[in-house]
Amino acid sequence: MGLLQDIISNARKLEKTIVLPEGDTDRMLKAADVILNTRIAKIILIGDPSIIQRKVKEFGLNGIQKAEIINPLDHPKRNEMKNLLFEIRKRKGLTLDQAEELVNNSLYLAPLLIKAGYADGEVAGSENATGDVLRPAFQIVKTAANSSVVSGAFIMIVEDTTYGEDGIMVFADCAVNPNPNAKQLAEIAVASAQTAKNIAKIDPKVAMLSFSTDGSGKHEDVDKVIEATKLAKEMAPDLSIDGELQADAAIVESVGRKKAPNSKVAGIANVLVFPNLDAGNIGYKLVQRLAGAQAIGPVLQGMAAPINDLSRGCSVEDIVNLVAITANQAQEEA
Repeated sequence: MGLLQDIISNARKLEKTIVLPEGDTDRMLKAADVILNTRIAKIILIGDPSIIQRKVKEFGLNGIQKAEIINPLDHPKRNEMKNLLFEIRKRKGLTLDQAEELVNNSLYLAPLLIKAGYADGEVAGSENATGDVLRPAFQIVKTAANSSVVSGAFIMIVEDTTYGEDGIMVFADCAVNPNPNAKQLAEIAVASAQTAKNIAKIDPKVAMLSFSTDGSGKHEDVDKVIEATKLAKEMAPDLSIDGELQADAAIVESVGRKKAPNSKVAGIANVLVFPNLDAGNIGYKLVQRLAGAQAIGPVLQGMAAPINDLSRGCSVEDIVNLVAITANQAQEEA
C-alpha cells in the first residue's frame, strides 16, 4: 500500500468532520461525493442548497445526502456563530453588525464552525485566493501555541527511490511566506519535520538549503540559513538537521560526502527547507513537472487546527487527497 493509500485508510478510521466552504461548486461537490461514498471523512458543505441539489441531479451524485448542508444566509447556528465571531474580534474593534455581515461569508463561517467544535478541519481554495482563505483562519482559529508562523509543505513522491526515504520527501515552505527571517525559517524546519513524521510517516532528516554548503559562499542570505539552523537545533535538540547545504549536497550521497563530510544529513536528507518562497515554489513545481513527481499538498503547518488551501487549478482527486490529509492532521491536533 502506498503512502497516499495509507493516509486515506487512516482517515477512514478517524471519522473526522471536514468543512468545505466552497460547497456548491462543481469540483467540491464531486469530491465530497467521493469522500462520502468511500467514508474518508464526514463532510459539512457550505453553500446555496438549491444550487447543490440542482448540481447533485445534474452530475448524478449519490453520496451528498450524507453531508450536512449549511446555507450561510439562513441556518440554526447563525446567531451562535455571529456571537462567537464578535467575542473573538471585539478587541480589534469588530461590532455585532459587522459580525452579522461576516458570517454570511462561507470563508468566515468555516473556521467558526471549527472553533465552535462542529468541524475538525477545513479545505478551501479551489475558487478563492490563498489570502482570502487564510485571513479568516488567522483571525478565528489562529496559529498553534508554539508557532508564530504558518507555512505550506508538499509531500513529494518521486519514482527514483534513491532520493529521500524510498522516494518520499517533504518540501517547505512552498506556499505562504515570501521571505521568512531566521526564526521563522527555524520554525518552518521544525514543523516540516513533524509533517514528515506524522503525515509522510518517515524519520525526518532536515536539510536547510542554500546556494552555499558549509561556508562555500558568503552572503547575508547564507547567514540567515546558518542562524536558522542553529535556532532549529535549539528548538528541537533531537532533530536530525543540518545546514547550510546546496540541494545536490543534501540529496545526493556522493556529493554530500564530498561537500559536507562531517554532516549526518548531507546526501540523505528527506526534508528540504527552502530559504524563501521563490526557491520553494519554483523547486517543487520543477520536480513535479520535470521528474514526474506526485506533489501532495500544500499541507499548512502551524495552525491551531488543520485548515488547508488548494490551488485554484486543483482536480477533484486533489481535493479528495487533501481532505484525507486534513483528517490525519486533525488526529495530531486532538
